[in-house]
Formats: sequence, structure tokens, C-alpha cells
Amino acid sequence: MEKLARKQVQALTPYLSARRIGGEGDVWLNANESPYDNEYQLTVSQLNRYSDCQPATLIDAYAEYAGVSSEQVLTSRGADEGIELLIRAFCEAGDDAILYCPPTYGMYAISAETFGVERKTVPLTSDWQLDLPAIEANLDKVKVVFVCSPNNPTGNVMNRDDIVTLLEMTQDRAIVVIDEAYIDFCLQDSTVDLLATYPHLAILRTLSKAFALAGLRCGFTLASPELIQVLLKVIAPYPVPVPVVDIAVQALSKAGLARQKYQVLEITVNRAYLQAGLSMIPGVTVHEGWGNYLLVQFPDGDALFKAAWDAGIILRNSPIENGVRISAGSREECEKTVTFIRNFYQA
Repeated sequence: MEKLARKQVQALTPYLSARRIGGEGDVWLNANESPYDNEYQLTVSQLNRYSDCQPATLIDAYAEYAGVSSEQVLTSRGADEGIELLIRAFCEAGDDAILYCPPTYGMYAISAETFGVERKTVPLTSDWQLDLPAIEANLDKVKVVFVCSPNNPTGNVMNRDDIVTLLEMTQDRAIVVIDEAYIDFCLQDSTVDLLATYPHLAILRTLSKAFALAGLRCGFTLASPELIQVLLKVIAPYPVPVPVVDIAVQALSKAGLARQKYQVLEITVNRAYLQAGLSMIPGVTVHEGWGNYLLVQFPDGDALFKAAWDAGIILRNSPIENGVRISAGSREECEKTVTFIRNFYQA
């Protein structure tokens, strides 16, 4: 079977998601999931019928939440499918390229490689911001530029003026995609208002993080109506299952949004607890984070990661030297993690 696969697929190293890496324990702070397991009532019927391609109730609900028109919203199987749709719609295999800025989310590269699209990288600066001169120098053949903000795994928000400059330099040349998977934890930093000025801007969103619906696989792309129409040409005919629509609409209801707002505040408090507790440990550097996670550098990140793993505290190793990414979970999970790390360095 391996020999029958496309050459790009044969050479492909799959993305190692938190679930693929696995682990056994009772503290799971490796996948930036919400600690809240909210209950929903399924009210759907007629499951013998296909769902609408873009269910109006869901599209309208998210458009209202995001502050855009319904014509500017596309829903998909998580934001990951949005990444694939953008590459498939705008990049010719063997001719075009995407550009992204590591360290950042790994699926931009994996999706491009799967479709036979070249990957260009322009590393972030030392303070993890966009290197605009280097990006401009590497735009030849680039059709899609991916920027993650807040960035995964570093946790920082990209400078707004830099994003505007990037949009200016890519007009009539490339689509700029701002991945806002974690923006619900810092909505003041969203670029959604720039959609009115830049028709080549696309924004990725998800219900997986702040809405505590990682298992639902429901994401959104916000863009100009013209860009949305292009994506609708390549999306699957029935991308969002009926039960997903039912639960997502409940999450976006008035009551659901009130609960989400409360839980975001709680997670933000727990993130601050993690930051304060870990910052007091000698030799440990905690970087400011704006999502529901922190990037922490230890004297020996691999040793700390393994020791926590063996103790049933599952964290996420990072491409940053000695870096470990730690999700902001429940207060109990955060307290247990801080206590373990403190004892690890006092032993």
C-alpha cells in the first residue's frame, strides 16, 4: 500500500497531535483543551436526511458572535479543514507555495505537503514577531500566508501594525490567513475589523478552545463574501453533521455565550496562577501567554516533560529549546502541576 501512495504522501511525516502522542494520567494539560465538560441536549430529528452544506442557524449565530455578516462566514470540520480549503482553493500543486513563520502550528506545513504545495518558512524574530522584510523577500510564488495569533506554541499576539503592513504588501498577490483559534481569550486583539478593508484577509476560528467543544470539530472561516464563495467551490457537500449544528447553536445562544464568558475568565485566572507559581521556581522562564496555555522554558525541558509524564501529568513538549507548553486547566490540575514541578526542582 505504501508504494501505491502518492510520492508526497510516502514522504510525509504525520502531524503528532496530543492524542497521537498519547500518555496515561489524570492531569491532561497537553492539548489546550478546556477543562469544562458542558452538557447539551440533542434535539435533532430526521437524521436520515443530509445536513445543509452551510446551515443557516449556525452561520447566523456565529456571524452575530463574530460581528460580521452571514455572507462572511463559512463553517467546516474544525479550523483544520479551513486550512486545507484555503490551500486547495488558492494553490496550484507544483507551482505555488504557502508561507508560514515558525515556531508555529504544524498543520499549515502538513496540509500543504499533502497537496504537493511548496512550503516557505520565515522564522519569527527573537521576540516572536513577524520578520516583515524577510517575508517580503520570500513572497515569490506564495499564494497563502499563514499567521497564528495568539501564536501556538509561543502564546504571544502578533503586532497589529505588522499585520496591517503584511496585508498591504500582499494585496493582489496572496491570501493572508490569521489563525485566531485562541482569540476568544483576548478578543480585543482580533483582526476581524480589518475584513472591511482587506478582501484578501481570511480569519480562522474554532469552538474547540474557549467554547469547550474540541470533540465537536466545528470551525469557521471569516472572510469577504467573494473569498467565501471561492471556498464553497471546494468544500465537501455535507461538511457539518446535524448533531454538531444542534450543539454548536446551543453553545452560541445567549445562555451558552454567558457560560463561555464565565469559563474564559476562570481559565484566564488559572493561567495567571500557573504563571505566578512557575515564575517563582529558580531557573524557570514563563513566557507571557494570551491563549489558554503558557510556554515555559526549564533548565532541561525534556527531563521535566518525561518526569511529569511518568507521574501522570501530561504536558506538551515544544520546538523551543527546553520549552514545554502547559495548558491552563482546572485549578486542581494547575495546583497539582505547579506542586509537582516545584518538588521536581527541589529534589
